[in-house]
This record gives sequence, C-alpha cells and structure tokens, in this order.
Amino acid sequence: MVVEWTFPRHPRSVGRARARLLRQAFEWSVPDEATEVALLLLSELATNACRHADAPRDRLILVGCSVLDGSTLRIEVSDADPRLPVPRRAGPEDETGRGLELVAALATAWGAHPRGPGHIGKTVWFEVKQ
Repeated sequence: MVVEWTFPRHPRSVGRARARLLRQAFEWSVPDEATEVALLLLSELATNACRHADAPRDRLILVGCSVLDGSTLRIEVSDADPRLPVPRRAGPEDETGRGLELVAALATAWGAHPRGPGHIGKTVWFEVKQ
C-alpha cells in the first residue's frame, strides 16, 4: 500500500509531513526505532525540497510512504526541481550541508531519479528496515 500527501513548499510543511508519517507508521505498526529514523530522514528530504528546490514557490511537494516486503519502510519526496541531489562534504564550521550524509548513514538504501512521464522534477527516496 502506498500513501501520499501533498504539501506547499513552506517550512511548516516539514512538521506536517512528519506528523502524517508518524500517524501512518503507528497504523502500520512500524517499530519505534525505524519510525524515529524515518522521521529524521523525512525532515532532511522535505527541508531540502522546501528550501533548495529551484522551482516556483507555488509548486507543491509530494511525500509518499509504503512498506515493501512487509519489512522495509520506503519514503519518497518529490519536488519540481529536475536537478538530482549531490551529496557534499560539509566542513567542521559549516552549519548546513550534512542532510544527505545523514540519509546515507542511517538509511538502508537511498537514491534519486527524475519523475516519470507527465511529471516535472525529481523524487528522492530512502528505505529503512523495520
């Protein structure tokens, strides 16, 4: 089963997306540890979509979640910017730039791809084992 939510590209949407995921994880009986990791990583990807996407402000972000094979939680965040994310090394004094490093470190798998035909932008996703 795939569940999707649409949010405006606004900083408040990150918290709203987290709240929706928390409720869905509870409904699906996702273990607490996997839920906590998923909430943190969703925050990173949704923040990137709201803050860094090179798209008009009125474009929406799409958040989707599903359980694969009964044991893996998959979260996807789509935005209207076609540029795929590129992880970078943040220096010790940098206050930002560690989000994708965090995703790579905590997710079982992650990646990004252009959205399908008829859609603009990209989807960034991660998976967390339950």
